[in-house]
Amino acid sequence: MNENMTTGAPHEQGSQWYDNEAGPLVRPYAMTGGRTKPGPAGVRFDLIALVTLDPEAPGADGTGLGPEHCTLVDLCRTETQSVAELAAGSDLLVGVVRVLLGDLLELGCVTVSRPVPPAQLPDERILREVIEGLRAL
Repeated sequence: MNENMTTGAPHEQGSQWYDNEAGPLVRPYAMTGGRTKPGPAGVRFDLIALVTLDPEAPGADGTGLGPEHCTLVDLCRTETQSVAELAAGSDLLVGVVRVLLGDLLELGCVTVSRPVPPAQLPDERILREVIEGLRAL
């Protein structure tokens, strides 16, 4: 048996295998076509941004999409996911997920929303005063 086969080390310099357990290695720039930023101008994919699949959108069934795009669509199919959850679930880098989500957003397959920042939520003290005022009526 080849010594490299048992240790999981690369077979040879430039081999298509990263190691026996990882399988073929695909560089992130190959998945994104060399792009590093999401397509739509002004769209930010924060880690907590929520991504929802539009099942009626063309391409939402995975037709004509790459395998990484399909993985993200499948993850969103059951429930809304954050960008961080999509990166973890797809085992892709966050930067790659952002670029791929930009593609899906341009196709209309997904919508992106952001949770309300805590600074914009009403203060608990004010809500309690409103409740007390309603009870006083």
